[in-house]
Formats: sequence, structure tokens, C-alpha cells
Amino acid sequence: MTSQAAPQPLTAGQEERIVAKARDLAVGTAQVIPEDGLAEKLRTAEREGRPLRIKLGIDPSGSDLTLGHAVVLRKLRQFQDAGHTAVLIVGDFTGQIGDPTGRTKTRSVLTPEQTRRNARTYMDQALKILREDRLELLYNSEWLAGKSLADVLATSRALTVAQLLERDDFARRHRENLPITLMEFMYPMLQGMDSVAVAADCELGGTDQTFNNLVGRTLQKDAGRDPQIVITLPLLRGTDGAEKMGKSLGNWISLNDTPDDKYGKIMSIGDDLMPHYAELCCEWTADQLDEFCAILARHPMDAKRAIGRRIVELYHGPDEAKAADERFTSRFSRRELPEDLPEFPLPTGSGQADIIEILVAAGLVTSKGEARRLLASGGIRLDGGKLSPDPGPFASEDLAGKVLQRGKLHAVRLVAKE
Repeated sequence: MTSQAAPQPLTAGQEERIVAKARDLAVGTAQVIPEDGLAEKLRTAEREGRPLRIKLGIDPSGSDLTLGHAVVLRKLRQFQDAGHTAVLIVGDFTGQIGDPTGRTKTRSVLTPEQTRRNARTYMDQALKILREDRLELLYNSEWLAGKSLADVLATSRALTVAQLLERDDFARRHRENLPITLMEFMYPMLQGMDSVAVAADCELGGTDQTFNNLVGRTLQKDAGRDPQIVITLPLLRGTDGAEKMGKSLGNWISLNDTPDDKYGKIMSIGDDLMPHYAELCCEWTADQLDEFCAILARHPMDAKRAIGRRIVELYHGPDEAKAADERFTSRFSRRELPEDLPEFPLPTGSGQADIIEILVAAGLVTSKGEARRLLASGGIRLDGGKLSPDPGPFASEDLAGKVLQRGKLHAVRLVAKE
């Protein structure tokens, strides 16, 4: 029996390139587990002359993607551009269970048809970011649906109930005597089985996925495989700066937004959010982020415009980025609202008009809650003047002909209903 030859040491040049690449790939991440794991995986790839397999699981419970979703997709694209393979796993099997992460109650089960339909819509948007030539798209029903009960029970021996109850969401529900189904308990294990099936070298995810991704390391070790590293990314805060970006809060930027909408929403974020968005949304290298920070220290408005241009450029190209910047400057920096603003007919009847109801009905906000938050932060203007957090009611005749404006991007002209 011949012994396996020891790996050849890397040259000084190879080692220097690996350290630099690991540094760039770590930009914007929350944690690399283990801490030195990324550089070591890159060394393995260099020695073996192969690309790393970078896994990302898709939960197909919804269809619209935001800049928050794009954070992890952008990191996956960075690995592709570095020569590695993106292994995108659609959880059509696990999606029928539903990821319990962050849930306070059991989630509704999706049908296979729903998961496949959502996955198609997801991919249409994800391909605005990912490249197709270094992409494997897989469905985990391909290996999970055929597992026998004996297979599942054998795998389950690697995990304990105590480990599963370490999850914040499970622990909270357990303390509050809220139900946790056995099916939900199995979700992290099934996600970990995906890592074994696709021989993942690395798994990406938000910080809320840390536990699930670490289960993959456990199951790979139990299967006698070289365990994947886990790279987590921060959850992007919404444009309000208060909560994680989400559609229900009205603080999101959609991948399907127009260039002007993307740019305008970026210009509405608070100055304290700029480093956060620059690091997570702009796909800048460590050196480029250093340059951005220097601009931010001297000229904050120029820094914010740089973020807006960069985000539009990533999704629509440099010409659209330049045009969106120029249109914004013309319309808002110079206070030049267009003459052809959409008109909103004021309600008739009592003669009184509620600003919050008008904001919702005119489509300037998605809910009364969002309207109140924007009023409290000074984000709603009437004819250029900021409205108070508790405005009105107004007489309809006093509002006729005035411009109601949300932030610097959305506005309607109020008109008397004929």
C-alpha cells in the first residue's frame, strides 16, 4: 500500500496571491468559520488545480428580490469571478417544510408547484447578478426525495435535540410554550445533507443562517468529508435605517426597480447608513472601500452619489448610472420637480382630508405605518415644507394645487375632484 504524497508547498508568489484574494473575498462578511478557513480552502484549490464549490441555498418562499437578497448573491458572484463554481441549490424539497429561521410559529407548507414557480422567478432576477458559465443550478429533491427512513435516521445520529434548541428561534418558542414540529427540527439537518450531496467547500448565507450552515460542517465531518467553511454576511438594513430590509416594512429597494428609483432611494438613506451600503451593496474591493471612506470624510453628499451611481451601474450599466445621477441632480438638488407630475384627486364629502390616508391612496407609501414613520423622520413634504409627525386634518380646498412629496423621489400634485 503506497502512502499518499504530501502536498507540495506553494511558491511565495502563489501564497501572496491567495492572501490578497482571501482579503478581498472577506470584504463585507460578518464571519468566516473557521477564521483561517478561507485562505486554507484557496490553498487547497491551488494545489489541486480545481475551483472551489461555493454553495448557496435558495428558500423559494417568495418571488421578489431586494438589495438585501443581493448581498449574498454579490458575494457568490465574487467567487465566480475569482474562478470558482457557484452551486445554487433550490430548496424545492425543503421548501415544502419551510425554513423556521426567525419564525415565532410554524410556517405554512408550500406545494411543489409553488416552490418551482417561485424558483423560476427568483432565477430570472438572480441572473442579473450571477454569471451562467460558472453556475450549477440544482434542486434538492434530486437527492432528498429518494432518501429512505433508514438514511434519515442514520444521519440524525450526528445531531442532538440540545444542539437544535441552541437556535434562538427554537429556544424562544420552547420558552414560550409555542409549538415546534418535528418537521421543522429536521430542516437544518436536511440543509446540511445538501452540503454532503454537492460536496460543498464553502457555504454562504446571512447571519441568520449561521446555525443551519454549521450543521453542514457537522454532517460532512460525520460522513468522512473535508468540512465546508461557512461565510456569513450581515443583513442589510432598510432605507429607513431601523430594520432589516423587507417588503412588509416598505423600506426596500427591488432588483426590478428602475434606475431612477434605485438611485433616488439610495439618496434618501441617512448618512450613517452609507458605509453599510458601500460595503454590502457596491461590490468594491478593500482598496476601493478605503477610497470611498476618504471621500465620505470630506464630502458626504459626493459619497452618497457614488453609492447611487455604483448600484445603478451594477444592475443597468454605466450609461444609465450617469443619466440617473444627472436626472436626480436636475430634479432635486436644484429643486426642479417636473411639470407633468401625476395628479391625485382629493377626496370629497366632509371637506376634510387626512394626509396619511392620501399618502396610502396615492401610492406614495405602502401602509399607514410607513406613512407615520416617514412623517416622524421628516420624510414627507407639502409644497417643499416638511410636515409635522401628526399633521392635519386639512381642508381639501387648502390642499388643492399643492405638491405632496415622499423623500426626494416620489411626488403627486393634489387636485380638486371634479
